[in-house]
Amino acid sequence: MQHLDATTRTELEAAAFRRLLEHLDANKDVQNIDLMILADFCRNCLSKWLVAAAEQRGIELDYETAREHVYGMPYSEWKSLYQTPASPEQLAALEARQQARKDAKA
Repeated sequence: MQHLDATTRTELEAAAFRRLLEHLDANKDVQNIDLMILADFCRNCLSKWLVAAAEQRGIELDYETAREHVYGMPYSEWKSLYQTPASPEQLAALEARQQARKDAKA
């Protein structure tokens, strides 16, 4: 993508981000813990990254507003409608993932 000007690259990246949000919205059965285990990020991470990007640009964006954008509804509503309790296997896999990340940094 080096041949693209900065504006075009930003527009493409923004379109890809919007498509990611659409994909996550269409696949609400994919739990955040599964995303964390497999990809080391989740919907909440995307929300935090939006807030950080806004802060870097001197724009005020609170976390709950960012989460509502990512989830397509208030987080509490999404959680009550779509989030399932984590299984012992999921919790163990997440702990193993987090430990592996700590070990890699050491």
